[in-house]
Amino acid sequence: EGGSNLILARPSTGGITERRELVLQPRHPERRMMAFARLGNGLCVTSLHASTSPPRAEPELLLAAERAVEWAGADPVVLGGDFNVRPGRSCVYDEIERRFGLTGATAPDSIDHLLVRGAEVKGFARAWPPEARELAENGLALRLSDHAPVELELVWPPA
Repeated sequence: EGGSNLILARPSTGGITERRELVLQPRHPERRMMAFARLGNGLCVTSLHASTSPPRAEPELLLAAERAVEWAGADPVVLGGDFNVRPGRSCVYDEIERRFGLTGATAPDSIDHLLVRGAEVKGFARAWPPEARELAENGLALRLSDHAPVELELVWPPA
């Protein structure tokens, strides 16, 4: 049913040293949450699945960005997930950048994003091609998700 927010951290990041959650949308029409984690290396990461209609999702994204930046403080932060709002059809990403310094929308027609503030980004966020998210199962291709994972390389901690 979607809406799952997980943050997995490798030991090399120092693990998760702080966790928080934020209710973006109570139960009507469906509950939406944002997960926040501060890693031992100082990087803060978030995961969210916004409501499926842009009029509901845009205020959720603004609230998520506000809290992520507030909770991160001076530390770098990545705000990521299924935002259900396409940059080519909404000004919310411009507002998120202006108000919170989070940048890096994946593509004008994408709904899955990794926005970053305070860390060096190498290249651009990119969605995986379909073949990268398929497994062979009994001679058939099993696609792991209806969404392509989005990948981004950060330089953190700084050299």
